[in-house]
Amino acid sequence: MTPAVLRVARHILIVALLLLSGASLSSCGQKAQGQGGRGARGPGKGGGGFQMPPMPVEVASVQPERVRQQFRALASVEADESIEVTSQVSGVVKSLPFMEGQRVGAGALLARLDDSEELAAAQRGTAEREQAEANAGRAEKLAEQQVISQAELDAVRAQLKVAQANEAEALAKFEKTRIRAPWPGIVGRRRVSPGAYLRPGDVITEVARVGEVKVRFAAPERYATDLKRGVDVEATTPAFPDGLFKGKVSVVDPIVDPETRTIQIVARLPNPQGKLKPGMSANVSVTLSERPAALVVPDEAIFAEGSQHFVYVVRPDSTVARTAIQTGLRDSARVEVVAGLTAGQQVVSAGHQKLFDGARVMPIPAGAMEGQGGAGPGGAPGGAGAGGGAAGGGKAEKS
Repeated sequence: MTPAVLRVARHILIVALLLLSGASLSSCGQKAQGQGGRGARGPGKGGGGFQMPPMPVEVASVQPERVRQQFRALASVEADESIEVTSQVSGVVKSLPFMEGQRVGAGALLARLDDSEELAAAQRGTAEREQAEANAGRAEKLAEQQVISQAELDAVRAQLKVAQANEAEALAKFEKTRIRAPWPGIVGRRRVSPGAYLRPGDVITEVARVGEVKVRFAAPERYATDLKRGVDVEATTPAFPDGLFKGKVSVVDPIVDPETRTIQIVARLPNPQGKLKPGMSANVSVTLSERPAALVVPDEAIFAEGSQHFVYVVRPDSTVARTAIQTGLRDSARVEVVAGLTAGQQVVSAGHQKLFDGARVMPIPAGAMEGQGGAGPGGAPGGAGAGGGAAGGGKAEKS
């Protein structure tokens, strides 16, 4: 066969194969259309369509709980009273009769200085006073007998008063060589050693009263009208994370700092066991308002559209209703619902991201959806716009 004949034969074969393929595809399409039509009509009567299975969601009950509007701040712990014990006179330290860190009573001896000169002066003053008293006694008798004049009697009486004053001065100087605690408290570390020479003003130790402590912190000026004396305060410390110390505001500074626009606040906390030490840091919570029976829902149950907040309420027939609510106080985990819900209702707390009004749901135990990692419904609690609540123990505030 010639090459031209071969080319014509090849073209004819290709056209024949294409025609056979088209006929086969057309036949398959008609069969599929017939089967699809029967499937759309469904078995039997053919009136029902495809129904979505129930959506698994976590639910929470709307319950009345105590809610508080709180302001939180970092504070410093201070002693109720604290002083540096110093000497008023110069002298050599003879003894320090106290143990560091021990409790001492009012008037307890903390240091004794060399008192040889002061003791001698006090003894001399006592002797002069006794002599002046004897002279005054004799002068009184002589005056009664009119042996001495009134002027001489007055001079003797003046000498007695001078002697008494000199004795009192000498005894006061002698007493200053004994340094004592002004009130009950805990004594600090020694700043000097026996044998050291002290000058007036040199620090010997510290004494602090810590049966009650002060916590000092700053509050923004917007809380000026809410912060008053007697407002409840709660405090925790890193040293005692499980301990809760309660007290009340005792001082509200009447002046706002013009640089920071804050108010200095002082609260007093009972400290009978001495756990709180001056210089510690503390996290304080000040209760500004409180409602004992407010309706609350989990923060992640709320989603927002614009300025309006919504939740999905689970109906008795396991369908959900998209419900608008009005929120009140908010903390890191709960939100107060002022209007829109009633006690006992069930709301979707996780898994509402793919819901719609009227959708059928299947409640599951709380926490069961955490393993979905956010890929399925409810994978990211609060991710659908939970209203911007404070996180990590932030202050409760009105939303």
